[in-house]
Amino acid sequence: MTFPKISDVIQMDNSSLAEEILVIKRELFDLRLKRATRQDFQPHLFKHSKHRLAQLLTIEKFRNKSAT
Repeated sequence: MTFPKISDVIQMDNSSLAEEILVIKRELFDLRLKRATRQDFQPHLFKHSKHRLAQLLTIEKFRNKSAT
């Protein structure tokens, strides 16, 4: 699994961007819960999810800053 491209995030509209942020945050929560309860999980998904979340939040912040 490769890291997602920032160009894919830039093309998203604001509502789908907000939805994707919530989805990624939920995935991170589920991964932390699985780790805490010693269930099987793939540790590399932490890195991928955090990277994706950082991309989404960066674009969201840039759009909010440029809108004001």
